[in-house]
Amino acid sequence: MDMPVQTHDDFNTIPVTNPATGEVVGRISQGSVDDVKAAFYRASEASPKWAAKDATDRAKVLFGAASLVRNRQADLAGLLTREQGKPLKESRNEIAGFARILEYYASISGLLKGDFGHSSAYGHAIVSRNPLGVCGAIIPWNVPAIIMGWKVGPALAAGNSLILKPASTAPLTCIQLAGCLVEAGLPADILQVVTGPGPVVGEAIASHPGIRAVSFTGEVGTGRRVASLAAPFFKRVTLELGGSDPMIVCNDADLTEAAKGAVAGRFFNCGQTCTAVKRLFVDSSVEEEFVHKLQNLISSLKVGNGLESGVDMGPVHSLAQRTLISDQVERTIEGGFGTVETGGKEITTGNSGSSFYEPTLLSGLDSAAPVLREEVFGPVLPVMPFDTLDDAISAANSTQFGLGASVWTHDTRIIIRACEELQAGIVWVNQHLKIPPEVPFGGTKDSGIGRENGRYALEHYLEEKTILIKP
Repeated sequence: MDMPVQTHDDFNTIPVTNPATGEVVGRISQGSVDDVKAAFYRASEASPKWAAKDATDRAKVLFGAASLVRNRQADLAGLLTREQGKPLKESRNEIAGFARILEYYASISGLLKGDFGHSSAYGHAIVSRNPLGVCGAIIPWNVPAIIMGWKVGPALAAGNSLILKPASTAPLTCIQLAGCLVEAGLPADILQVVTGPGPVVGEAIASHPGIRAVSFTGEVGTGRRVASLAAPFFKRVTLELGGSDPMIVCNDADLTEAAKGAVAGRFFNCGQTCTAVKRLFVDSSVEEEFVHKLQNLISSLKVGNGLESGVDMGPVHSLAQRTLISDQVERTIEGGFGTVETGGKEITTGNSGSSFYEPTLLSGLDSAAPVLREEVFGPVLPVMPFDTLDDAISAANSTQFGLGASVWTHDTRIIIRACEELQAGIVWVNQHLKIPPEVPFGGTKDSGIGRENGRYALEHYLEEKTILIKP
């Protein structure tokens, strides 16, 4: 069921390595601009027949692929852990999440029909909704299966074809998932995976004049580049970029549950999630008690190879990423901006290819601390006290990001105010990180534009045509 990608000689490939061991688990083609052009040609040739299919027929393919993915969950999860590093339990949930996303879009694919009306002055008015054609998607390495689902599900359900570029460090599971769609009946060339470097393949997708829409998930600088390349062609663009999500814990919160939520929200996927808890604000009256609870929970986390039983946190995805995290923590401590409560060091395993980092808790932080001013994409949790809700909301909003935020309290007045005033695309109450496929997901400010998920994403891949018929 392997999904074929472009073929090259063995000397023009990119190795995919396991961040827990450094072993090579696969190789992918180093794609080129010409590969993207060829993929576009094939997709544009195949698109009309797929677009002409009834929505229920397209839904059958998505349902069928979801079933195949569920049946192969164990194998797919193992592959995801080997190339990305996360524990098997997280990989299993992610694979199941991909299947659920396909099922969701299959279930709503027929909802966005056109509209019909009549006016004595203008006659019959028909508004049809039609697929855009060939679209592009660029996805990162941190949650590749879920993010692939967010882009593939609505694009295909709406009747489009899609050229997908996965991250070069975690592409193998995406290729297998694409193969499940083909095996379930997706016509050849409707979904094509083109692997290779972002500055080559990603830019070719963003700048191709015939690709009508591009959806990108990644860091802010690359998002700006994608937007600038797409702009001359008036492409529809969705950008889901970085985040520095705040979590506000009030003194009436269930502190035990809030501590569990903070640890899960920060150390899930080794902290490598855009919507992870990256800044934790705690009412000063309960700070000491709360930090103690955090220390106990963090110290109990088992760090190791995600393929091993009982592991709670795997490695950082790459040695380069671990070096960046180490530098951010070191500059914070050496500059006198904060104190390490737990962790704060790289973990040496004796294997030069592994990239483990201790789950880390920082306190006593100054607002100028690098771990607060920069997005930390790893297992580092900074905790800060606040005296008033005004202080907490002001601090939470004092960043260029606006992806997610959470507030932990049972006071409805605080809940209402926080939900209204926190500058974020999604606000959780007494929970964090959960994103069901039915609701829109995206950010404000530097966290991007557009929305993934829900019918909103489906609408992104359709355009309206108005027809007026004179009686």
